[in-house]
Amino acid sequence: MAGTVIAKKSFSGGQTFTVVVNDILYEPVQCIVNAANGMLAHGGGVAAAIAEAAGSVLLADCREILSKRGRIPSGRAVVSKAGDLPFKGVIHAVGPKMGEGDEEKKIVQALHAAFEIAVERRWNSLSFPAISSGIFLVPLPVCAKSYLRAVREFYAQNPGTSLREIRLCLFMGPLLEEVKKEWQKVFAD
Repeated sequence: MAGTVIAKKSFSGGQTFTVVVNDILYEPVQCIVNAANGMLAHGGGVAAAIAEAAGSVLLADCREILSKRGRIPSGRAVVSKAGDLPFKGVIHAVGPKMGEGDEEKKIVQALHAAFEIAVERRWNSLSFPAISSGIFLVPLPVCAKSYLRAVREFYAQNPGTSLREIRLCLFMGPLLEEVKKEWQKVFAD
């Protein structure tokens, strides 16, 4: 299931960025991003859905990552096995909580870290969900701006990247409306 395409942008290197309405578990990509917290706990929302669908392999891998690295700071990302999911891996991007400061910058950093992991693994397609917009309470306009900025900057800085397709996978609602508004500012041709 490819979802409903809301907006699509092609870049000079042949890469594409697409905003879709879909369930991230059904995205047609090689890897997905999880909106994670620093302890890689999967208590609710998209993180819980990913953990439940992936099963014990993902959870065990996350525990091992934490035992080796400790808490993952906001603005960073790590990768785990995908378990029962049909992806090559799940990248856990740790977004900031409102009040940490530099929320926009940290969301962009977390996404850049996720994109770099995909490149290192030679994965050519990735889908990411809303990060920091739920229980982390970062205002939706800040989140929307951060998501689009992260992709635009990544492709501008890496025109020959092997990460050919990035998808922002959302549900219908207020965040999607903010992304549409921001899209007009960032990608208006």
